[in-house]
Amino acid sequence: LNDLEQQIRKKDAGESAAKVHDDGEILLAQTTLERAKLETLKNEMIPRVEAEKNDLAVEQADATLKQLKATYALKRKAAEADLGAAVAKRYWEDTAANLEALSTANRDPKKALRAYPGLFRRSLEADNRMCLCSFMAAEYDDLPDPVKAEVQAFADVNVAWLTRMLAAASVPASKRETRARAIFAAVAGAQLMARSRADLKLFDSLI
Repeated sequence: LNDLEQQIRKKDAGESAAKVHDDGEILLAQTTLERAKLETLKNEMIPRVEAEKNDLAVEQADATLKQLKATYALKRKAAEADLGAAVAKRYWEDTAANLEALSTANRDPKKALRAYPGLFRRSLEADNRMCLCSFMAAEYDDLPDPVKAEVQAFADVNVAWLTRMLAAASVPASKRETRARAIFAAVAGAQLMARSRADLKLFDSLI
């Protein structure tokens, strides 16, 4: 396993352990609240001071439980964002490595550009899947900021590689980045359309 994969597994294991601990704290707080409520059933039969103490115990136990639940939700959300960002980072780093391998295998930049859609085609061949970051991009507005940054990095890596290949293919500098973005958008869009119809041939025809 590479370092990032090890980090992802460590994060996942750490979050699982933290969740078990937090679940236990909430369960204990719930039990404390229920016991405090049971004590208030005696209020009419005990001195007023003791009854007030029972009521205060309920308020404190209830406040503790609410705080634990709120903290729990925040922790889970933060953990999900952290893990999602790590997974997306690994994905675009793998993509960057695949792009470099593609250009190494195809010294002619035009051949490399023609082979580029094949990276997206592989996902469709694997049970009609989309590229992970393309899938995440479809839900961009709902993503946590750390995940958004890694999804953007995926697009940037693709556009940067395409721009470099277009430069090597003697495309004018003024047109390279715009054309690179258009190619990336077209290939990612073709993948999305083909996936929505589970039709690999449609992808090929659009490309």
